[in-house]
Amino acid sequence: MTSAVRTAPLVDIRRIYAEPAALELPRGRDVVDRWPGAEIVPVESHWQIPEVHGDEANVARWVRIKTEALVLGVKKSLVTRPNGRSADFIAPSTANGCAMACAYCYVPRRKGYSNPVTVFANIEQITAHLARHIHRQGPKTEANQCDPEAWVYDIGENSDCSADALLTENVRELCELFRMSPTAKASFATKYVNRELLEWDPMGRTRIRFSVMPDETAKLTDIRTTPVAERIAAINDFVDAGFEVHLNFSPVILTSTWVADWSALLERLDDTLHERAKAQLAAEVILLTHNERLHEVNLGWHPRAEQLLWRPELQEQKLSENGAVNVRYRRGLKADAVARFRALVAEKLPSCRIRYAF
Repeated sequence: MTSAVRTAPLVDIRRIYAEPAALELPRGRDVVDRWPGAEIVPVESHWQIPEVHGDEANVARWVRIKTEALVLGVKKSLVTRPNGRSADFIAPSTANGCAMACAYCYVPRRKGYSNPVTVFANIEQITAHLARHIHRQGPKTEANQCDPEAWVYDIGENSDCSADALLTENVRELCELFRMSPTAKASFATKYVNRELLEWDPMGRTRIRFSVMPDETAKLTDIRTTPVAERIAAINDFVDAGFEVHLNFSPVILTSTWVADWSALLERLDDTLHERAKAQLAAEVILLTHNERLHEVNLGWHPRAEQLLWRPELQEQKLSENGAVNVRYRRGLKADAVARFRALVAEKLPSCRIRYAF
């Protein structure tokens, strides 16, 4: 499995499902020009494509669809929402879906059984909306756990921006907006090392949050992602290139060896990161939340992962705001694990400030 992740292309677009309005925009045309051999399939809505979304038969073609299909749409609702955890605000998405296929990912719960990347072509409207929002906020006058000085905007809530940058210039244009915004910074989590970003010169106004977990767990659950060792090796380079780099210890999956596995990973980080990286380091810790419907889907394409993710003897149900049945570790077990994890970080990677953990 590992060699396939390393050698197979992350994307090889053969079909572009496109809303007519997206094809009329400059960014839509740019994306089509980037994949000149792709078949263009007109669709009325990027949300409703039966052969891509919502069809249980697609479970058998999960990875192939993510590799070969791309959707072009227009973002209809431009709303910046308050957050307070990873960021002060969640920016409107410039993409939805992911070329990778992590077994625990929450995004497929909303859109369907495969959920390849949808690129939103109205980037000018999105950046203009964000510029107005940043201007209205003015300077940040009170420090919080998101950042002591800048308003932080998560620009990748429903996608992986490092992978999105293989498909479109949307992410680069957002980062350029924040580079020119002294009161704000962009932020996104990623499991993909895209070294083309090292040429962007973000001047400290973009925070990349590299998600890491123990190698053996990642090999089973982080499908099609950059190997964890390569993510760790990239951190110093991204700091040197002008990015702020934080870590996501997420999701923390409570295997039988999780304490020893995380101890080794934290020690490796402490040995690898140079002093400049450590001086600006912070992290968030998120224990696994899973979903009943996603569990059923995963049984059709990757049942081995479910041996780690679906543990009824350790988990309890939690009804989400949208009515979905999620499961999380039982309250007492989770509280003990969070406390143990905080202690591990303090011991093994003392330079790392934990911004929040739950």
